[in-house]
Amino acid sequence: MLRQLRPEGPDFVASAPVRLVFAREISAPPEAVFHALAEDTPGWAEWFSAVTRAVPVDDPRPGREITLRGGIRFQEHILTAKAPEVYAYGVAATNAPGLRALVEEWHLTPAGTGTRVRWTFAADGTAALRVLLKAARPGLGRAFRDAVTSLDRRLAG
Repeated sequence: MLRQLRPEGPDFVASAPVRLVFAREISAPPEAVFHALAEDTPGWAEWFSAVTRAVPVDDPRPGREITLRGGIRFQEHILTAKAPEVYAYGVAATNAPGLRALVEEWHLTPAGTGTRVRWTFAADGTAALRVLLKAARPGLGRAFRDAVTSLDRRLAG
């Protein structure tokens, strides 16, 4: 059963109680990376190994339904889709325990012929969840690095 989270806007990435920020340069150009993030929703399951299912939805507004390994589900709403620079979404509902609000932002900056990809994971939750998320930082960082490396290979192929 999914439960509703507190709605937050794009500014939450700067003020959230838990902010985890990761960055990596890849060889794919920003336009291709933006397309993979914002327009090829089902493709997420091909390059982000934690994602087992990604489906675009438009009810009641544009978003997606995401399922992660282990059965965690998110219903997300697109907050910002400014090609090819920023793609951000907020989680409207989830089955993840302890989570109260979640916004993720992908910021893309040209880096030579490639892209500097910066992912901000901004969350609020119970005290226990906040501690858990901070402790999970190395694992989330590894997942991010693996995902954008896989995305880069996919876009090159």
